[in-house]
Amino acid sequence: MYEGAVQDLIDELGRLPGVGPKSAQRIAFHLLAAESADVGRLVAALQRVQAEVRFCSTCYNVAEGEQCRICRDPRRADDVICVVEEPKDVVAIERTREFRGRYHVLGGAISPIEGVGPDDLRVKELMTRLMSGAVTELIIATDPNLEGEATAAYLARLVGPLGLAVSRLASGLPVGGDLEYADEVTLGRAFEGRRRIDA
Repeated sequence: MYEGAVQDLIDELGRLPGVGPKSAQRIAFHLLAAESADVGRLVAALQRVQAEVRFCSTCYNVAEGEQCRICRDPRRADDVICVVEEPKDVVAIERTREFRGRYHVLGGAISPIEGVGPDDLRVKELMTRLMSGAVTELIIATDPNLEGEATAAYLARLVGPLGLAVSRLASGLPVGGDLEYADEVTLGRAFEGRRRIDA
């Protein structure tokens, strides 16, 4: 336990996701030792994010205006929507440069253990977008874990009656990985998602 402002800083840093007590303490003492200009830039960046960044009114990705840059881009295909859990997932997919459609950020995944149900996610907003009739394909790109699978199954059942092409991102073996180190679920998915090789 430290005095006053230092302990308050450690406590606040410790509330951040993925930052435990030891990390919070390390960051706090790093900030104490840093130049005041460096700390000032950090404070200014935090204040700017707080004041200027919001969620896109269309897809719920992060945006500095009414819409994010992806929703404003007229070169994007309007007939395909990729559903992801969080804005960070949009960034991961964008890095591949493989997807040229639109996104929809749910804001999480169904998790009964954590008390998160479909009503806690942006599912209604997704359904509103799908009812427009412009979308012909829905790609579900939720995480390949229990919550992500539950969310994907729920969405697939929900949009089934709309007659859209619904797909799930393939999952399987990583490039450069060894079969002997893959778990049973990953290997099973790799077999399910296998592709024909044209010679």
